[in-house]
Amino acid sequence: MQMTAVTKPVAGVRGRLYSCLQWSGRALFAGGLILLGYVALVLVHAKVYESDAKQLVNRPLLYNQARLTPQPQSLPAEPMFIEGELLGHMEIPRLRVSAAVLEGTASRTLRLGVGHIRGTAIPGTPGNTAIAGHRDTFFRALKNIHDGDEIELKTVDTSTRYVVNWTKVVAPEDVSALDSTSESALTLVTCYPFYFIGAAPRRFVVRAHKVPTTMRER
Repeated sequence: MQMTAVTKPVAGVRGRLYSCLQWSGRALFAGGLILLGYVALVLVHAKVYESDAKQLVNRPLLYNQARLTPQPQSLPAEPMFIEGELLGHMEIPRLRVSAAVLEGTASRTLRLGVGHIRGTAIPGTPGNTAIAGHRDTFFRALKNIHDGDEIELKTVDTSTRYVVNWTKVVAPEDVSALDSTSESALTLVTCYPFYFIGAAPRRFVVRAHKVPTTMRER
């Protein structure tokens, strides 16, 4: 009788535990499916933007003239863009990097492509153009970039080729790489280390100079 009294509560606890584990497993499985679906949706959306970017840079539009805003006569007209606006397309052939270039660095913008850092030269114009991207998506391949690698940046009416000069790791507060330059340059920025879990403590910077022989600039 004593053995039976002890066995029943134990069996009941085991049954509840087993049921709990079953529900937990199902919840984790469902959560995994939802997460995979979200990732797939983001990737598809990014591919759509990349395709749109390729079409944009091959479209013969007077884009710059249409986007110029009135300025005082003493100042040159500057194109104004809104966050997330499609600016062009970037490729790093050796690393098989291909991404849409958008305006700004908001979270949604960087889920769709790489983003032009405000305050630096607009893609396709003289000066230092700085572009940011996530280390776990579009700029993951930068971990393998080398001096001499080629980068091509296209806008509606320009196609500019750059060659990598150097790479370095800096603290987040070190923004000297974004300073304006007299020569046309391209600066790529992403978080570092590449496989760090959580908010990365440093930044990985790539600097490239323009190769003038292949440009199609106005």
